[in-house]
Amino acid sequence: MSVYSIKDLEHLSGIKAHTIRIWEQRYKLFSPQRTATNIRYYNDNDLKLILNIALLKNHGFKISKIVAMPQEVIQDEVRKVGLANQSFDEKISTLTLAMVELDENLFTKSIDTCIAKFGFEDAMLRIVYPFMRKIGILWLSNSINPAQEHFISHLVRQKLIAKTDEIDMNTKGPLILLFLPEGELHELGLLFANLQLRQNGIKTIFFGQTVPLEALEEVYNQLNPEYMLTAMTTAPKPSEIQKYVNTLSSKFEDCSIYITGGRIIDQDIALPSNVSILNQLEDLIQITQDVTNSKS
Repeated sequence: MSVYSIKDLEHLSGIKAHTIRIWEQRYKLFSPQRTATNIRYYNDNDLKLILNIALLKNHGFKISKIVAMPQEVIQDEVRKVGLANQSFDEKISTLTLAMVELDENLFTKSIDTCIAKFGFEDAMLRIVYPFMRKIGILWLSNSINPAQEHFISHLVRQKLIAKTDEIDMNTKGPLILLFLPEGELHELGLLFANLQLRQNGIKTIFFGQTVPLEALEEVYNQLNPEYMLTAMTTAPKPSEIQKYVNTLSSKFEDCSIYITGGRIIDQDIALPSNVSILNQLEDLIQITQDVTNSKS
């Protein structure tokens, strides 16, 4: 079972830690365990309860009424709230609940509702990726069970691949090669980038996770791509990023290289002339414009 701090509960539910402590004392909502240093920690059941409370409060229920409800009634009321009329934050809370409960049906229904209402791209940018960022922070701090993160990542990955498969791949024009550095496994952002680029009629080849430099060099020599796109979330090590960036630049000096991810954004990295940083997924329009201009 996963372990959460009170700050994790705040981060995932949107309810301030101070308010959670007051409810804990006033209504005996939780019975948190304590570490050897007397710090509270909470489990999956506590997170599910606070997420349900947050959803109901956002729909007009008073906390005093919610805490008086049996658990099955709380769950029934949450279902009545419905998925279609939730705010973005509420939809993210629903996805979090689906992750904690390993509920594929709830996750799929929620995602499909978002896609139907906002379109695939907006659903990903405004709901799925903010949710994944929250989960990523917890994963990096070892707050959630890796199985939960893998469960959700797999479902999102399926959606992205299925949507990409609907697009006829362009076989002409400049080529963008998408890859992740050796040791990097977090590919959802790159899968979404591949989808967006193909939707804009740009020729791409997706090589995915943990590509060794030697293999990348062979592919480069074979395909001669004009552009490369990579993401750094957990790899390379912080102490090795500058060296890795410099190596990419020198080995592929005739290629425009775009890099994104938490390992490099807002870091003190000296960028060679053929390397650019994308600060967010929306910046993919920069690549689209560059490629389009190169065709002219």
